[in-house]
Amino acid sequence: MTKREVGQIQPFVKALLGPLFKFAWELKVEGRENIPRRGGAILAPNHLSVLDSFFVPFSLRRRMTYVGKAEYLDDWKTSWLFPAMGMIPIDRTGGDSAQRALDSAARILEAGELFGIYPEGTRSRTGMLHKGHTGVARLALRTNVPIIPVGIVGALEVQPPDAKFPNLFREVVIRYGTPIDVSRYRDRANDRLVLRQITDELMYEIRNLSGQEYCDTYATKAHESLPAPSAPKVSVSTATPSSTEPAGVGAVGAELAGRLAHSEVSGGQTGQDSQRENSGKRPLSAVPQSKRAASTTSVSRADSDSSVEETRSSASVLKSQPLVDLLNF
Repeated sequence: MTKREVGQIQPFVKALLGPLFKFAWELKVEGRENIPRRGGAILAPNHLSVLDSFFVPFSLRRRMTYVGKAEYLDDWKTSWLFPAMGMIPIDRTGGDSAQRALDSAARILEAGELFGIYPEGTRSRTGMLHKGHTGVARLALRTNVPIIPVGIVGALEVQPPDAKFPNLFREVVIRYGTPIDVSRYRDRANDRLVLRQITDELMYEIRNLSGQEYCDTYATKAHESLPAPSAPKVSVSTATPSSTEPAGVGAVGAELAGRLAHSEVSGGQTGQDSQRENSGKRPLSAVPQSKRAASTTSVSRADSDSSVEETRSSASVLKSQPLVDLLNF
């Protein structure tokens, strides 16, 4: 690609607005070492605030491009700023416009740049982490680049749904998790089960990084009338694998394996029936691959007469550090 389609002046915008963001909010970054110094990669954050599209780029030394809803171009306040920051508008109703946006994303990744996309498709107005769309997995398999899960904490308190102005002087933490390598699935890029498995693995990692509760429904307009809870507390999930763990289920999926049978039995329940029984919170439907040792840490300890294996996500080993000088790109 000889010329960038969007974001040509992103370094200038970051240099101009970076100090303002540093003054207005306490930005902390964890896991920055998981961002490759060169080469293409997909950044996949949770999405709670319109300011997420600024917090993530401002936390990076490298330039990044990302997908945003086409409606932002209808508002004079964002019609210039968002494309200048590197946003590719996408029509969420689908069709040729959506395909062109993904084609542009593929060209950016193939050129060795960073690309960001929200797997939930839109902001969560409930504060919960919603089911991910498979477009991220599809794009990663097409370009053979890793997916980096990103957990944003504190953005909901900065600007709750429908708030006209953001709250100042709040803390925002951005956590970059261990990259997910999809190269092992390249020969099954059109398999819908593979796309769903990669997506569910991604959402599992984002959940551990953000500390959000998981809701096994897509984030849509139907959730806009629901009240937004207070910002979730970050917690690291632990799990003890049982002796009946199915073959091929790794440490990352241990927490889900014990409840998988129940999910299969009640799989016929969808929509409102499922939400009434489970209050909108269910385990992820697919179990990640067994070879995800890079993103988890297994610790064995003696407990009198027995040993217990504890599984922790990559979020538990990330160290907090202040945001670096934003002028050093």
